[in-house]
Amino acid sequence: MPRVNDQMGREVNIPENPQKIISLVPSQTELLYDLGLGDRVVGITKFCIHPSHWRKEKQIVGGTKQYRFESIAAFAPDLIIGNKEENDKVGIEKLAKDFPVWMSDIATLADAIAMIQEVGNIVGEQSKANLLSHEILDGFSKLPRGLSEQKALYLIWKKPYMVAGNGTFINEMMKYAGFENVVEEERYPTLELADFKTLNPDVVLLSSEPYPFKTKDIAEIQAVLPNARIDLVDGEMFSWYGSRLKKSPDYFESLK
Repeated sequence: MPRVNDQMGREVNIPENPQKIISLVPSQTELLYDLGLGDRVVGITKFCIHPSHWRKEKQIVGGTKQYRFESIAAFAPDLIIGNKEENDKVGIEKLAKDFPVWMSDIATLADAIAMIQEVGNIVGEQSKANLLSHEILDGFSKLPRGLSEQKALYLIWKKPYMVAGNGTFINEMMKYAGFENVVEEERYPTLELADFKTLNPDVVLLSSEPYPFKTKDIAEIQAVLPNARIDLVDGEMFSWYGSRLKKSPDYFESLK
């Protein structure tokens, strides 16, 4: 049984060409589909919405934080794929006692490409992973990279307001989209509306996930930032680090 190190530096024993795969991360579920593993993926989470037909065809084994351990055990999976940020540490450690659990840890585009390459290698679809990686990198290479004049605030949650800070994949995607993040704190700090005014962004990006911001949410923010542009944006384009990255460059261009 081959031993590989995941992106958290953990050594994982994974059989060659695993046949019973469970994905606990939506963006990585979509990646497995695009690698052609429809017959080998047996379980996904309730948040795995792409491809949509898998929600009826695959076993739902819980969410990204809470798992149906009995359902997972019934499959005796030979590979479970998760992510350090999105999955529950205690639950992952419990699963890892009985099954091979490979974890990603992604903060940059380079990390995402490495994940795609490593997953492709693990499942025996390296050539497809190479083509996908090339397509993604080619798209991002065409985006202008330089100092942006648009200072932006990216909201991921309401009550309380939470924003994407430094050290996050969203922060990395904001740069590629042509925005300079006005938040200097790491990870996902909580802010008050008064803080928005102090930060004084040119643009406020209201994400569609994990909190589904809608048009009705704009007025409250516009009241404290009357001169800012406030946009509802597709959170998948900023936070999904699997094969959906193929679509991100064109989407970023559309925001300008």
